[in-house]
Amino acid sequence: MADEDLELDDGGEGAAAGGSKSKGGGGFLPTLLKWLAIVVGAIILIVTVVVITMNIMQSNNSNSTSVIQTGEEYSTKREALAWYTSIGQSTYTTIDTPSSSVTIEIILGYKEDDKVASTEITKRQYEIKDYFRRYFSSKSKNELRIQDEDKLRLEIKNAINDDILSGSKIYDVLFLQFSVN
Repeated sequence: MADEDLELDDGGEGAAAGGSKSKGGGGFLPTLLKWLAIVVGAIILIVTVVVITMNIMQSNNSNSTSVIQTGEEYSTKREALAWYTSIGQSTYTTIDTPSSSVTIEIILGYKEDDKVASTEITKRQYEIKDYFRRYFSSKSKNELRIQDEDKLRLEIKNAINDDILSGSKIYDVLFLQFSVN
């Protein structure tokens, strides 16, 4: 019996060793699958977060872009304009003592396909010329510097759109000639 006990013990150890080998091989596959599932889950989570973040950023950018593009001053692409050039050259005196003379030739830009603007500017050209007379006669020589040209153009454009034109709009004002003596 002692021999049988020994065999059982040897068989038990061998069985235990064999069993642990099969458990070890069987334990590796579930561990591998567990880590594979974790990696795949992490990738899905990261991709989902990136897609949601990009969608939020695009919706925010489209809102701010539309706000920027509504103002002509901020658009990077300028559309082609038609130009009203029939105002001609005029000379005015400034409010200074002694007064200086201002010689200007201004053209007004409006949308190319806007026939109403061309017609309305033509009908109101005398009002526009009178506005220029009053505008430049109320300025001093220091206010009519080349450095302030953009400010002057914006003031003129806004005044013509707000006070003179009613059915159309100008989009730009250019000085073909601008000299103060």
